[in-house]
Amino acid sequence: MNFKKTIIAGMISLAAGLAMAADLPQVAILATGGTIAGTASSNTQMTGYKAGELAIQTLIDAVPAVKEFADVKGEQIVKISSNNLTDEVLLKLAKRCNELLADPKVSGVVITHGTDTLEETAFFLNLTVKSKKPVVVIGAMRPATAISADGPVNLLNAVKLAVDPKAQNRGVLVALNDQISAGRDVTKTNTTNVATFNSHDLGFLGYIAGGKNYFLRNPAMRHTWQSEFDVSKIESLPRVDILYSHANDDRVLADASVAAGAKGIVHAGSGNGSVHQATEAGLADAVKKGVTVVLSSRTGSGIVCPNFGRYFQEGFIEGRSLNPQKARLLLQLALTKTNDPKEIARMFEEY
Repeated sequence: MNFKKTIIAGMISLAAGLAMAADLPQVAILATGGTIAGTASSNTQMTGYKAGELAIQTLIDAVPAVKEFADVKGEQIVKISSNNLTDEVLLKLAKRCNELLADPKVSGVVITHGTDTLEETAFFLNLTVKSKKPVVVIGAMRPATAISADGPVNLLNAVKLAVDPKAQNRGVLVALNDQISAGRDVTKTNTTNVATFNSHDLGFLGYIAGGKNYFLRNPAMRHTWQSEFDVSKIESLPRVDILYSHANDDRVLADASVAAGAKGIVHAGSGNGSVHQATEAGLADAVKKGVTVVLSSRTGSGIVCPNFGRYFQEGFIEGRSLNPQKARLLLQLALTKTNDPKEIARMFEEY
């Protein structure tokens, strides 16, 4: 009799669990590797580990609490250290996000990523995802085997964000260290600290505290469903190089970029996008050969605004508030649509 009661109780419990799972919102977790999936030889080793070693299901199983908030399904896109990110991976992620978010049963997408180029993926998706649903990009500064690994709580927070109605229509989000950032604005600012991600000029979108999400502002620039960029049929992106300005600069790298077939160049200039006179001649010649040149800044904050009048006359475009690596991505996408400098300048003003 007791045995029968135990069986019946177990069946009831299983049925209740299945019913609960059916009622929970669905979240897709796309994994790309990175430190969050990294392993080291000891729990005190924080650098020199193997990034991307663990599969996504292992990460999910390590945080069973996520199943209280969502019916999660993991999918391994690639297993790389994010310093090896490629255009092919970016395009694959964007297309997969759009496929998943088109499903009315999917409430949001979480992407696990290495922190080195996390901001670039977040911004690229911010320009190419066609949905108001949350897309949350996360990573970790310490490997999964570390004594104080930050990946598990970042994953839990991301899943909770992905099902939060308040997170919708805010563009692609980055959530690490209990801070919510806009994918457009955020950048990595420290080599090893867990508080590495910041938005210098604009600040965080919000915070996570006491298990709740607190939003403080909305992004002002065009993003996601508002974007004019469509990568659904694009298999490759045009080559765009970044040139970093320095004292005693010259035109060698500008000429090399043109010779390598670059369709665009982002110049990470000093101060307000300033260009060394020797480099300027090379960039001006590049424009004459049909290469689009965007002026950014190596300073890390501020807006590249109208500078010397001759820059405009030479056909250089202001990169506004985007850092060089993000300006490169916007220019790549812009060049899939047009070569018109006025149109590209408009895009830098709107995105």
